[in-house]
Amino acid sequence: MIQEEHFLFETQPMKTEHLPAEVNIHLRARAHDRMLIDQAAELLGSNRSQFMMASALKEAKNVILDQTSIYVDNKTFQKVLDWLDAPATPEQLEGMNRLRAVKAPWSHE
Repeated sequence: MIQEEHFLFETQPMKTEHLPAEVNIHLRARAHDRMLIDQAAELLGSNRSQFMMASALKEAKNVILDQTSIYVDNKTFQKVLDWLDAPATPEQLEGMNRLRAVKAPWSHE
């Protein structure tokens, strides 16, 4: 018997504002790696720094999402759906307000 798995996670839309850089990040690389990065950046019409920053941010966000995803069976999934459909208690509302007040690591607000 194959058991179905459900994938649960919630994420906020990520803003893609272009704000001026505030800090430097320095890397050392092999010449071959730099050439490969430059070639990929050129194909996308960006420079090395833009390509490396976009790639690093994309990977960082994926790592964070991977670490916050939950896989559950059908019974647990239904319990979660029932819980989500139920009205929030005062304690849950307080907790949600605390979570909304926390800035995402990639947020610039």
